[in-house]
Amino acid sequence: MIVATSSSRSSNLMLVDMGKMRHMYFVGIGGIGMSALAQMLVDQGVQVSGSDREESPVTELLGSRGTKVDIGQRAEHVSPNMDAVVYSDAVPAENPERVRAMDLGIPQFSYSQMLGKVSEGKRTLAVAGTHGKTTTTGMLARILRDAGVGPSAVVGSIVKDFGSNYMSGTSDLFVVEACEYRDHLLELSPYVLVITNLEWDHTDYFPSLAALQETFRKAIARVPVDGAIVTNPNDVNIAPLLAETKARVIDYTKEPVYALQLPGEFNSMNARAAAAAARVVLPPGSDAKIAESLAAFSGTWRRFEYKGTTSLGAEVYDDYAHHPTAVKVTLKALRAKTPGKIIVAFHPHLYSRTRDLFEEFATAFSDADRVLIAPIYAAREKDDGSVSSAMLAERIRANGTDASALGFDDIEKELREAGRGEVVMTMGAGDIYKIADKIVV
Repeated sequence: MIVATSSSRSSNLMLVDMGKMRHMYFVGIGGIGMSALAQMLVDQGVQVSGSDREESPVTELLGSRGTKVDIGQRAEHVSPNMDAVVYSDAVPAENPERVRAMDLGIPQFSYSQMLGKVSEGKRTLAVAGTHGKTTTTGMLARILRDAGVGPSAVVGSIVKDFGSNYMSGTSDLFVVEACEYRDHLLELSPYVLVITNLEWDHTDYFPSLAALQETFRKAIARVPVDGAIVTNPNDVNIAPLLAETKARVIDYTKEPVYALQLPGEFNSMNARAAAAAARVVLPPGSDAKIAESLAAFSGTWRRFEYKGTTSLGAEVYDDYAHHPTAVKVTLKALRAKTPGKIIVAFHPHLYSRTRDLFEEFATAFSDADRVLIAPIYAAREKDDGSVSSAMLAERIRANGTDASALGFDDIEKELREAGRGEVVMTMGAGDIYKIADKIVV
């Protein structure tokens, strides 16, 4: 079976009998969602192997749990006995492993398509929104686990509370982080849809906020009448999307403020959203259990993660923030924790996002004292010359914050010179976190 177009992929996926899948190969298995899905399929008795371009904490996690991971992507990794190839969005059709699968007639499916397939027949609690998805998903999974209802979960980061980005469950409850990029959210049919907030993002796919809203409008329409939409109905970007829904709308801002280990008002809002979603499937009288679970939740990899100290005594944090709003609120929370000098090493993610949200990025670093801008992480894009790290650093300086565009080696060198009383934060969706790992002792 050869898969050529989006429509044919969706059609062929409907014909897939998951009970007959014995061996799947994951191209880009080190992706955070891909690796979680791989673990879930292994739990269901599928033999899973895969490849990635380089080693990472995620590939190490998979290897420690018995999944074969090839570092480097070569055609010979794909064999005729494989039942399906699942690929990450970051992997193009001309990838040698995907080409080999095509030549062998092995069906290929995107991560989001396969995620939608494995969620069939489950009561899915999907967590979507521009900011806070990962933390909210992890919090919700922990609440339901501690309540004894046996959920499985796929989260967009490694959750410290269960040492993985996947949690194995015993019930039909499925907690999943749902991304809107390329309409992936629409592969799911959630019983509960959490929308944390909504701002224009993924500008390489959504040409406007209105286009993004249309995807969420369609997702809302997929929630059944006996399901629920958990959101802030007073959010100006969300309110217009709720007008025609038949499912009940639950305002998570009416939840109490919970005691948390995690800092920041944004994490307080994440907790309230998780609590409101949990109440949909938990019995009445679960208030104490919800509060207890949230108070114990210790966070996720790359979300305001404390890494340690440099040899000269500076404290080091790392965070995944890559949208201007996330950058701003994270640094506000960091400033509330420290009166000392804050040095941020920021790795812009995608030329399109940096260009389209340029002015917002230029004002997002006001709580920092020094900003080091790494070369833009291109991912799936090509540099068209319209934006650069140097341009962003110049605009940040014009707004009153000291900023420089530097290469990774120079960033590492400067951060190593930070001393006692100073705080360093590496930030961004690329691999800037590796510098934080290098400079701590």
